[in-house]
Amino acid sequence: MPGVSFRNLQLTVNNFNFNRKNHNSAGLSLFVNLLKFTRMRNRILLLFLLSSTLLITCIPLRKYDKEVAARKNAEAVRDSLLRMNDDYSTKSTEMNRQLEDNKRQITHLLEDTAGCGRRYRTVNSQYNQLIANYELLLKQNKDLMARTTSENTQLVGRLNMTQEQMIAKEDSLKRLDLSLRRQRKTLDSLTFELHKREARVQELSAALAKKDSAVAAILKKVDAALFSFKGQGLTVEKRNGKVYVSMEDKLLFASGSYKVSPKGEEALKSLSGVLVTNADINVMVEGHTDDVPYKGTGDIKDNWDLSVLRATTVVKILLKYGNNKIDQKRLTAAGRGEFFPIDPARTEIARAKNRRTEIILTPKLDELFNVLNPN
Repeated sequence: MPGVSFRNLQLTVNNFNFNRKNHNSAGLSLFVNLLKFTRMRNRILLLFLLSSTLLITCIPLRKYDKEVAARKNAEAVRDSLLRMNDDYSTKSTEMNRQLEDNKRQITHLLEDTAGCGRRYRTVNSQYNQLIANYELLLKQNKDLMARTTSENTQLVGRLNMTQEQMIAKEDSLKRLDLSLRRQRKTLDSLTFELHKREARVQELSAALAKKDSAVAAILKKVDAALFSFKGQGLTVEKRNGKVYVSMEDKLLFASGSYKVSPKGEEALKSLSGVLVTNADINVMVEGHTDDVPYKGTGDIKDNWDLSVLRATTVVKILLKYGNNKIDQKRLTAAGRGEFFPIDPARTEIARAKNRRTEIILTPKLDELFNVLNPN
């Protein structure tokens, strides 16, 4: 009979509720990790403040000159720790943004899953009601047959009417059986769709974790390769799920020129070594200028031309030191002109910030794209 599989359907409902709890636990775990990161940053800052206080209160007068030098060293350490604190703040902000994005995606998927669960419970309730009606009709039919057998002699005159009633009951039972089959098919379809959604959530979570791990690995390698150039107009940071290597003009180019300085070429050589050993990194080189109109002559007409030539020059140097081991399809050169400033103020300090070349490193996201677009 169709009612035999009711227990299996109930077990499916229980599994759905259990999996939904696991999604909530994943979001809580991300939040706890963020709190641990913030506490570590605060401890580093507190250690620096305590060290500075001890140095100030313990300086003897006869060692004044020596302590002045030590004070300068301490200030350098303080500046370094402040920069580290800024880096940690930036990373914390990015992690908070990514956490909120992940929470929104998980909430959206949980809402879809909850909708499937509600539809599943509704269909299941209808199915149970139909089973009960079906069994009730079977019992009524059995009772009717029993009474018909025992009272056969008394119902001869109403035989035709009884036969019509039996036919009507049988037709009703057939229609009910057909309805039960349709409901069962719908229930199976909803159950299958629910399992597909749960698998998709797991695939998406795994792909996002793998992508974050790849970006962190790239950041670590690039940071190590360019460590000696920090503080000389070069910064390395993680932004929008990518690694940004930003080089100011004072490191790469003279004013109005697209010829790379020896110091800048040395930095690009170090970065090229990372690209050679990591073939799964795509590279976008963007040239940026300030808003001062270009007044030179020759092939360069304006800031657009200057930014494009600077970007292509950087790409060619990366390929040069790659010794034909870097696939040129991985590199893209783009000129942004003055239209993407870091600081919109029209001051010399702001313009110096805006004159820069950004090298954007992105891991290949084929697996994540396959999850988001399975077709």
